[in-house]
Amino acid sequence: MPIDSRVVDGILLLLLFEAVVLGGLYAWRRIGVAPARFLPNFIAGAGLLLALRGALTDGSRVSIALWLLLGFAGHLVDLAGRWNRRRPLFK
Repeated sequence: MPIDSRVVDGILLLLLFEAVVLGGLYAWRRIGVAPARFLPNFIAGAGLLLALRGALTDGSRVSIALWLLLGFAGHLVDLAGRWNRRRPLFK
């Protein structure tokens, strides 16, 4: 049974809902995680999901590559935020 792109749309809506709730909680009560900490991770996931959606709906190779590039950029920003700068990469 092939995966319908509506499943991906539903997951994207859940991801958006989660981002709005987490951002709202932080803005309203200052509880949870600051949006600057979780948004790069969400962008990475959304980029991968949008690339999957493009592949499922016969999107162009360029659009799929751009969505993957967005996901990679989000991943790099997330990784840079988590990187331990106190320990050098090479000794």
